[in-house]
Amino acid sequence: MKIHLVARGPSAGREGFASVVAVLASMAVTGFLIALAGANPVTGFFVMFKAAFIGKIAITETLARAAPLLLTGLAAIVALRVKFWNIGGEGQFLAGAMAAAFFGAVVQIPTILLIPAMIVSAMLAGGLTAVFPAFLKTRLRVNEVVSTLMLNFIIVYLMMALLSGPWKDPISSWADSPDILPAAEWPTFWRGTHLHLGVLLAVLTMIAVAVLLRKTTFGFAMDVVGDNPVAATHARISVERTVLISALISGALAGLAGAGEVGGIQYQVMGSISSGYGYAGLIVAMLARLSPMAATPAALFLASLMTGSDEMSRQLGVPSSLADAVQGITLLAVLIATQIARYRLHVSWGTKRSAE
Repeated sequence: MKIHLVARGPSAGREGFASVVAVLASMAVTGFLIALAGANPVTGFFVMFKAAFIGKIAITETLARAAPLLLTGLAAIVALRVKFWNIGGEGQFLAGAMAAAFFGAVVQIPTILLIPAMIVSAMLAGGLTAVFPAFLKTRLRVNEVVSTLMLNFIIVYLMMALLSGPWKDPISSWADSPDILPAAEWPTFWRGTHLHLGVLLAVLTMIAVAVLLRKTTFGFAMDVVGDNPVAATHARISVERTVLISALISGALAGLAGAGEVGGIQYQVMGSISSGYGYAGLIVAMLARLSPMAATPAALFLASLMTGSDEMSRQLGVPSSLADAVQGITLLAVLIATQIARYRLHVSWGTKRSAE
């Protein structure tokens, strides 16, 4: 008896249904984990839903958390389209945050240029952080999973060195960067909330990425390179250039997410500035099946999970790290469901040859 996988015919509906089933399965596991923590799962889900969607503060907080998730999700989508496995979204996010914090606190820049300087510098910092492992991949065949992942730790330790060294507050000795200037704080669309400019930029970026992937020749080249690099070469599409540009765009999007956290939420860099947004972006990309438009509901789902878990922790005593566990479970569930949607098990029975 032989068991092997047989590819099914392509079906967007089947894969979409598989993603929905995966999310429902992950939520069922979440209920089990809530029960293990000593709380009522029904009460826990109600608290999470209320904290994420009921009231002005809840809705705007969810949207504010969804913005960096959407941007890092788009970053992962762009990279994965060319089969560049960018696991370095976290480091690119932090690189963008540090660049934005630096330029946001520079007095010599004209006031009107502060926010544009933060955005451009953050995107350049994130983009260059992603281009380096892409260069290693295209020129030296270095595995990008390893290089991008290890680069995350390098960026984290660089940030901590800055926070405990040159950026350390000489008076309070707190390990955080200097506050950005008031003129560098990103405008909010609703007073008293965190609904800042970065949320709008995330939505506009999603539209821009969708247009790039679907309506441009470069988007077509990305798909060809991702599907068949040999065919791309025969079609005179530069695989190396396409991968490098895609990595640059991917890192720039993650860097923009870091700028949003500095300019619209924290107004400085601190050790806890990221809630794992870079890694969560991969989950957003998988849930969205590499579709920019579908990345928005995926980001909202994870953002509501983060917001709701924090409130559930305060009210019911459930560990706030539950959100991190559920993110990992959701990713595994989506990967398994995607494989089931794309392949089916085939069992073949061998026949014995008759004796001569």
